[in-house]
Amino acid sequence: MKQLILSVAVLAVALSSSGIAADPPSAAAAAPAKPAAATASPQVQVVTSLGSLTIELNAERAPLTVAQFLKYVDQGFYSGTIFHRAIPNFVIQGGGYDADYKLKGNPTKVVNESGNGLTNQRGTVGLARPPEPHAGDVQFYVNLNDNAALDPNQARWGYAVFGKVVQGMDVVDQIANVPTGAKGPFKEDAPVKPVVIERIERVPTP
Repeated sequence: MKQLILSVAVLAVALSSSGIAADPPSAAAAAPAKPAAATASPQVQVVTSLGSLTIELNAERAPLTVAQFLKYVDQGFYSGTIFHRAIPNFVIQGGGYDADYKLKGNPTKVVNESGNGLTNQRGTVGLARPPEPHAGDVQFYVNLNDNAALDPNQARWGYAVFGKVVQGMDVVDQIANVPTGAKGPFKEDAPVKPVVIERIERVPTP
């Protein structure tokens, strides 16, 4: 199943017709056990074909999402994946498709942590997912704008923020403004020339 970030234009319709509105957060899902973490704010460097950016992860607010993300970083999963969606003033999204626009692997799903108090502001990084609230896995997005429509409320799940770009937003903006069109399974918003994630690696702690 393709993972997606719903555009602001279709979000209201999707929320009323998908499982998001019909499946409000439960107490059990909203308060998962926190795995141990070496540091509450690890950083990773995302090296792309258009430049590099650094993401600071929030393991205190999004422990499950950060643990999963770092697991795949350490496995080298993201090497050779692409940013398959670039929508100016909304998001760039990547991490799940290879340069041939084929889904990579069969990654593990993670519990939705969108109720962690982190909001979808410009420069924050969130976990992409299809309409099912707990179906996010490896695909991530970077907010290009303040996207409050992606935050949770009492009636629906949101999209979990688990980090923020601390260096390289100029690269993010460059990716967001590449020519896009129909590529692979996507009818629009896919970079015509693939923006490749060459690797994601941890930034050594001092």
